[in-house]
Amino acid sequence: MSEASELGAKLRGRDLSAAPAVLNLIENRTRRAEVADLLREVSPAALGGEAPGFLVGVTGPPGAGKSTLLSAMVAEWRRRGRSVAVLAVDPSSKRSGGALLGDRARIDYDPSDPGVFIRSTAAGGQLGGLAPATRAAAQALAAAFDIVVIETVGVGQSETDVAEVADTVVVIVQPGSGDVLQFIKAGIMEIPDVLVVTKSDLGQVALRARRDLHAALRSVGARDTPVVAVSSIAPVTGVDELLDALDAHREGLDVAQRRLSARRHAALADYGAEHGERGLRALGGRRAALKWLDEQDPGADVPALVAALEEHAA
Repeated sequence: MSEASELGAKLRGRDLSAAPAVLNLIENRTRRAEVADLLREVSPAALGGEAPGFLVGVTGPPGAGKSTLLSAMVAEWRRRGRSVAVLAVDPSSKRSGGALLGDRARIDYDPSDPGVFIRSTAAGGQLGGLAPATRAAAQALAAAFDIVVIETVGVGQSETDVAEVADTVVVIVQPGSGDVLQFIKAGIMEIPDVLVVTKSDLGQVALRARRDLHAALRSVGARDTPVVAVSSIAPVTGVDELLDALDAHREGLDVAQRRLSARRHAALADYGAEHGERGLRALGGRRAALKWLDEQDPGADVPALVAALEEHAA
């Protein structure tokens, strides 16, 4: 059995200790065939259905308190007996290509806890806020961990890609920052499944932010989207309510359909990254390519769909 197949078998067996080796393999761009083997081992066909892990996207502008809030969320998930993997996607160094900020260092957790895995990955110049390997990593880890969090680059207006990967998307807003108007302009108000106002201990400023968000949601026809106020400083408040809101959203979700759409968008994104605009034109453009993908085997994993796109374009 190959290394990739062994890692896939460990993930299927919910062996959390395989996570570091899995990420090392997925992030190695010279081992694409082995990555494809790994993803095949954790595909819906191999698992007998969708991976059981809950994929949570967390996004928001710099300084909104994403990492501080994640520390509190991870602690509460662990108190609830759920294993957690966090993929913290940071801006890239133009010189080395590595992660600049190292969000893992800012998330407070017990490094000796085998139920928590946190990894910083470089965005690699992707404006959508996701590293090239993030989709594959999230798919793989969801086979083993109860919760997989994707924390995106905090650039504010170009992070809607996370909505194509996560089951549930959380957008974080800082009170008094003026982010609400910017979010409306950028279309970000259309992607959150749950909105969070951090630093609720600021009182009236936080209450005003909640009112502004409710008004913004009404303006885009999303008045049912929950808005949760949290404070991540002691005493921590609102995190229980936030996690309950996440669970409630997932319970009402058609996970299979959302994941199917995510795989097809991921395949097109990977194909586009490899073959550029010329490759997309060979498929008749994005819309035609997605329509064609809709006709493919719903159990196919991303590498298989990419290979199918390449054959279709030839």
